[in-house]
Amino acid sequence: MRALLLLLLIVALFVSGCTDPNRVIDNNAEIPNQTWSYTNKLKYDVKIEDEASAYNLYFNLRVTGDYKYSNIFIILKHDDKSKTRYEFKLANPDGEWLGSGSGNLYSYRFALRTKYKFPAKGLYHFEIEQNMRDNPLPGVINAGLRVEKDR
Repeated sequence: MRALLLLLLIVALFVSGCTDPNRVIDNNAEIPNQTWSYTNKLKYDVKIEDEASAYNLYFNLRVTGDYKYSNIFIILKHDDKSKTRYEFKLANPDGEWLGSGSGNLYSYRFALRTKYKFPAKGLYHFEIEQNMRDNPLPGVINAGLRVEKDR
């Protein structure tokens, strides 16, 4: 009986911790063979129902300790109207990883846009591609997009 009660408590805590009322989308795509090619563009549709609110957009990334660079360049396309190149720092010059992680995996969440106002309600399309010299880019486990209402 105690074990069942403990299990129910753990499940309840897990479910309550997974619901984020500000989250609009938080999707990550697995990178095949942990090598991200230019042609493997990550595409996301984001439905905005409240144009009066401000939103934060984030780039999610997970790499292995075998990733050989201290940074990553990506391109974010938004509805084929805007295209922005970003550089994100992943490690210090001494090789110390800046992301959170354990073992050989490191996770990052980088701000793409903060307090962004969408012009109207509707469906918005985003595309993320890696923009490094290596093609394909080894050591990338997954990448994705998070959009949330600004708190």
